[in-house]
Amino acid sequence: MASTQDVSMDGSLVDYAPVGSSTTTLSVHNEEETGITVPVGGNEPSGRYILVAGRADEKDGVRLPIPAGVLKPGITYRVAGWISLGAGAAHGTSHPVRIHLDVDDNGNETLVECGAMCAQEGAWTEIMGAFRLRTEPRSAAVYVHGAPAGVDVKVMDVRVFPVDHKARFRQLKDKTDKARKRDVILKLGAGAAASVRVVQLDNAFPFGTCINTSVIQKPAFLDFFTNHFDWAVFENELKWYHTEAQQGQLNYADADALLAFCDRLGKHVRGHCVFWSVDGDVQQWVKNLNKDQLRSAMQSRLQGLVSRYAGRFKHYDVNNEMLHGRFFRDRLGDEDIPAYMFKEVARLDPEPALFVNDYNVERANDPNATPEKYAEQVAWLQRCGAVVGGIGLQGHVQNPVGEVICAAIDRLAKTGVPIWFTELDVPEYNVSLRAKDLEVVLREAYAHPAVEGVVFWGFLQGTMWRENSWLVDADGTVNEAGQMFLNLQNEWKTDARGNVDGDGNFKFRGFYGRYVVEVTCTATGKQMLKTFTVEKGDNDTPLLVDLADA
Repeated sequence: MASTQDVSMDGSLVDYAPVGSSTTTLSVHNEEETGITVPVGGNEPSGRYILVAGRADEKDGVRLPIPAGVLKPGITYRVAGWISLGAGAAHGTSHPVRIHLDVDDNGNETLVECGAMCAQEGAWTEIMGAFRLRTEPRSAAVYVHGAPAGVDVKVMDVRVFPVDHKARFRQLKDKTDKARKRDVILKLGAGAAASVRVVQLDNAFPFGTCINTSVIQKPAFLDFFTNHFDWAVFENELKWYHTEAQQGQLNYADADALLAFCDRLGKHVRGHCVFWSVDGDVQQWVKNLNKDQLRSAMQSRLQGLVSRYAGRFKHYDVNNEMLHGRFFRDRLGDEDIPAYMFKEVARLDPEPALFVNDYNVERANDPNATPEKYAEQVAWLQRCGAVVGGIGLQGHVQNPVGEVICAAIDRLAKTGVPIWFTELDVPEYNVSLRAKDLEVVLREAYAHPAVEGVVFWGFLQGTMWRENSWLVDADGTVNEAGQMFLNLQNEWKTDARGNVDGDGNFKFRGFYGRYVVEVTCTATGKQMLKTFTVEKGDNDTPLLVDLADA
């Protein structure tokens, strides 16, 4: 693939140009001590950077051209490198810096989002951008801009290169084995002579999807949901604006019906959500309340919802999207109100795990939603006395890159709090690319020991919030993306067979989950069936299952 070679800064100003105000200038500098920690196999920073100075506007920056013919449609590209802030930024501060691809597509110039970060003064922040084009551009350039006017921006070692998903999947194989499997010894007793067949009935790693009152009436949805998902979450039916659209007029009928539906099918349910922090998602009558009235309404919501469904939900998203909204904190003038919400939900119903839930954290494209800010939010809640039982990554992902997703999960895993993908969809009009994108996200989630489940935000054509995300066509046909999901579910189940060894044991390594074993005596042909469960444990200690007395 010679046409997709790396495009790198060569440490000179040749072909690079300032963008924006006439005062914007470029110069080349060296930094001997970058402070950048590079993973094994990563690219060592050169220490040579371009300084973008004299910026009179946030849009002022630098343009890094990409040779014609390099970028091809349908390929996911990474934009890598490092960004720092220079003069004009107060010591230790951070500001958003954005990366776009400036594309000339047959005379139509467009900006394609490639990522964003909170760049810091005195430190280097990694660019973890990505993009994919539908057509081959006539010309293109990486455009780095952002940070307030008057703040210098340092740009080091920018590279554009195609993502090798297959190489990443090979790297994940061992990681998956360590995170999701265990050695098992089936003991039949010395002298036993028998053949053994071990079949995994289900995987311990849960998958779920959102549901609503209309979609569960569709046979195509019902069939796929029943057979391939363990969990559900209500799309809108539990949200405050649904259960109390008008003040004092409570409607829990839809939520009750969906709970009864899940109970009949034996599906676990997430509670989404008790409150929503984003101003635009709060119903008008709530916005019209004064401070005392809002506090009273909030308490009534807590008491009414959580008490009504005590013991019914396994999870609660307590105050949705706090990285992107501050409605209750601002209206009540109380910074600690989110922690109060957590503590009150736990008081009224101590059973469910209580989650934070937000978007863009795994995409490296939103300075408001960096993994660092999300981890600090969790730590802040904990300092305020809240017990955070889960971190929700919504997972509305486009052009996913495994290393970018993994880096976000790694940072959040340091909190010690379990992580779930809570609203996964991968919008892409080309269903083959959609299948590849879905595989990227699912393999990263499954391979990471901190991730404990994945919930899709729907899967049926014509019923989803995000277009071009469906896995099953409206007529029930499983498309290529849906088949990828089913293939992975099959891949993550163990099927082992063979003969008992001389010590009367049968050994295999299996994914966590529930199993059935069929033992056939060699001499008599007599068969024995037994179920058992492989649970997570010390990977250095095999699980012993005694079949001698079965």
